[in-house]
Parts: sequence; C-alpha cells; structure tokens
Amino acid sequence: MPAPHSYRLRTGRASEPGRIYLVTTVTRERRRLFAELTHGRTLVDGLRWSDGRGRTLTWAFVIMPDHLHWLFALTGETPLSQVVGSVKKYSARRIAARLGEAGGIWQPGFHDHALRAEEDLRETARYVVMNPVRSGLVRSIAQYSLWDAGWI
Repeated sequence: MPAPHSYRLRTGRASEPGRIYLVTTVTRERRRLFAELTHGRTLVDGLRWSDGRGRTLTWAFVIMPDHLHWLFALTGETPLSQVVGSVKKYSARRIAARLGEAGGIWQPGFHDHALRAEEDLRETARYVVMNPVRSGLVRSIAQYSLWDAGWI
C-alpha cells in the first residue's frame, strides 16, 4: 500500500536555521475559507505571530482562497514542520471557532522548497505575490488584499 501523500511530503525534509523556505499548504478539501477576508487576516496574524516569536522572518506571502504560499527564513531552532504546524494550529483554532466548527481547517502536511544560493530571493518573492494575478483572481496585485512582501 502506498504511503499517504502527507507522509511522502516529509520524506527527506530537513530544517536549517537561517535557510529560506517557500512553503505551500492547502485547506482541507480545498475549502475556499480565505475568500472571506476575516479568515485571511487571521492567517496573516498567525504568520506575524511566528515572526514575533523569533521562529521566522517572513519575506513574502500570499493567501489564496484555499491555500497559502509563504516565503520565510527559519530564524530559530524550532524545526520547519513545527513552525508550519504552529501557524496552521494558530489559524485553525481561531477560524474554526468563528465558524462554529470542530476539527482542523488544514489538509495534513505541506510542500516546502529550500531556496538554493543561486536562487534570487527578490524574484521568488515576486513570483509568490503574483499568484492571484496568474490565477485570474485579479488583474493587478494592487487589487488583492492578502499579500505582503519585503520588497517587490
């Protein structure tokens, strides 16, 4: 029997303090929870909470209706899986309570890509925040509310 998808995502995963990661995580059943601005802002609060705890330094993010793209440096000793899990938990508790639901809002696991030295951080950040334009949600990133970047 093949390994569950979320397990395969963890195979070979390593955490390196100081390394920059691009993480993508998806809502359970691809629910479009973040089409509701209040839920999206709750997730933004979770990203800022992680930065405030000294675990991450966020370079860019975009919150799509059913998933998150997050570009950040791992700044503390907390392992990558725990960092992402804590942000998901932070947002899930608050959003589920607002919805009057029990259980998680996130699909298990996440996809991560550790940037290599030759990859351009600024170009990666631009790629991340342009997701709403590429997907046809808006014509200009200025029309979209749930993104931020250190520079563009």
